Amino acid sequence: MTVTFPLTFALTPSTGARAKADRDEILADPSFGKHFTDHMVTIDWSIEAGWHDARVTPYGPLMLDPASSVLHYGQEIFEGLKAYRHADNSIWTFRPEKNAERLQRSAHRLALPELPVEDFIESVRQMIAIDGDWVPSAPETSLYLRPFMIANESFLGVRAAQKVSFYVIASPAGAYFADGVAPVKIWLSTDYSRAGRGGTGAAKCGGNYAASLLPQMEAYENGCAQVLFLDGETGTNVDELGGMNVFFVYGTDTIVTPRLTGSILEGVTRDSIMQLARDRGMTVEERAVTLAEWRDGVASGAITEVFACGTAAVVTPIGQLKARDFTIGDADAPAGAVTLSLRQELTDIQYGRVPDRHGWLTRLD
Repeated sequence: MTVTFPLTFALTPSTGARAKADRDEILADPSFGKHFTDHMVTIDWSIEAGWHDARVTPYGPLMLDPASSVLHYGQEIFEGLKAYRHADNSIWTFRPEKNAERLQRSAHRLALPELPVEDFIESVRQMIAIDGDWVPSAPETSLYLRPFMIANESFLGVRAAQKVSFYVIASPAGAYFADGVAPVKIWLSTDYSRAGRGGTGAAKCGGNYAASLLPQMEAYENGCAQVLFLDGETGTNVDELGGMNVFFVYGTDTIVTPRLTGSILEGVTRDSIMQLARDRGMTVEERAVTLAEWRDGVASGAITEVFACGTAAVVTPIGQLKARDFTIGDADAPAGAVTLSLRQELTDIQYGRVPDRHGWLTRLD
């Protein structure tokens, strides 16, 4: 049995860190994924040495050989989680062990080394220790944390890379719904699939998102905010959105979400929503949902609400599904009560406004 020990991180503070006035100006209107903090985390891995050389350094460009495996064979995975500033100025994150475990599953699928959970969480702590001032305090804002792993061995051969690096960067994020939570229209992709049976759909890898960009552009061209994919095997079952899981509300006491088939990403928000619904005594079903069931359920009134969930938006109400020759739902319908209530409860936990009865929060500062 191999025994591993937690990594020790070396620190090289940035000599070019943004002045407080410049940082405050960014935090006043952070947008999403546009600005980045002053530092980054790096941990290297090699087949000989394992995980080593953990360090916090100034944020800056990566030095990659043109023959780096990631550029040719796509060995790359990533995660997304947030740091939240609570009313007492403390800084917390939400279920980071789940992100760490999912990164391990993604790594396994992409033939990358698995970073220990404790090193993943410590890498996030290290970012907050040096860049905690970048966590905004305005309502519904956060510091978005982006851990990622790439194969950077210089080798042009189709095999698992023997040299890899893990990084963490961070970007302040504004409120997703700056003018209040409102339903969105989504576009049904009939020409493309997000993932296939036995593919990488359950892994959080860049290739899955790259494959969604063309149909996402099609969604924009049709006035929709997101794209919905059907399963690649039958083309009849609802799979997921380009970057979010989907839920259906039946009446006021049942929620249904597509079961995990290997082509659907196992979302941390998805899992949390299901737990909160069970806590209320609601029936939670994970099963196949066909497009026909969605259409008929909305027409009959059996399906009362539809929403999507993910790290960035938390919970997004879906007002209408658009396709080339039909629509389901009403673009002008208000957000549903169950949707809004679950979203409020989850964000209240994340921001420390209600007790964390499941122990989901991890303090970072």
